[in-house]
Amino acid sequence: MNMTQQSQTGAPVLEAAGLQKSYGIHEVLKGIDLTLTRGEVVALIGPSGSGKSTFIRCLNVMEMPTGGTIRFRGRDVGTSFRDAGDKIGIGTLRRHVGMVFQHFNLFPHKTVLENVIEGPVIVCRKPKKEAIAHAMDLLAQVGLAEKHAAYPNHLSGGQKQRVAIARALAMEPEVLLLDEVTSALDPELVGEVLAVIRKLAEDGMTMAIVTHEMAFAADVSSRVLFLDQGVIAETGSPDQVILNPQNPRLQAFVSRFRG
Repeated sequence: MNMTQQSQTGAPVLEAAGLQKSYGIHEVLKGIDLTLTRGEVVALIGPSGSGKSTFIRCLNVMEMPTGGTIRFRGRDVGTSFRDAGDKIGIGTLRRHVGMVFQHFNLFPHKTVLENVIEGPVIVCRKPKKEAIAHAMDLLAQVGLAEKHAAYPNHLSGGQKQRVAIARALAMEPEVLLLDEVTSALDPELVGEVLAVIRKLAEDGMTMAIVTHEMAFAADVSSRVLFLDQGVIAETGSPDQVILNPQNPRLQAFVSRFRG
């Protein structure tokens, strides 16, 4: 990535055009379009089974779409792992588009620090000393520097998720995709993870976030997409979508989260 691309706030960085995904005869995504611009935070909301997690996993080809196109920095993403011709390889895409999952997926036999440096050292060939320095900085940012020598089974769910975020950031992604990262946590641990994500948004990280935390989505996002039955049923600012919804199904969905 050159510095011009990196500094162009508002430039399209990740795009989906007509994205479709089917499992057998079951059509989960029915032609979704999304342009994610640099520095933007997009929240994806919707009922269970609406296609949110499938969509976000298709964005970095953790799930292979059955139709449509994904573009990164204006170039189509191909079906092979390596770059081929004018198409970006899936491996290249994943190096620049990080993902944090609902379930932390930490290596249980590795320490917190070892988990965070794994990608930079193995995938990016970063010198270990440099990777450790960067990892310790990231762990400090998520409030876990003192846990660097701990193993995952000695951490709370909230701490594990913060390590998972640090691990994704260690790859220095241009885009971060977060899929229901608080839904497996006890309620009292949700806030510590949301605080880390809020700080990333304030620092200009480009993100797409699948979440059921409506107040958080309204607070942190610049745009909200309501997915319903495999399509984007409504899109707009947080004020429009969450606080003043027009779609009847969206009204019913949002009302469930209001006290």
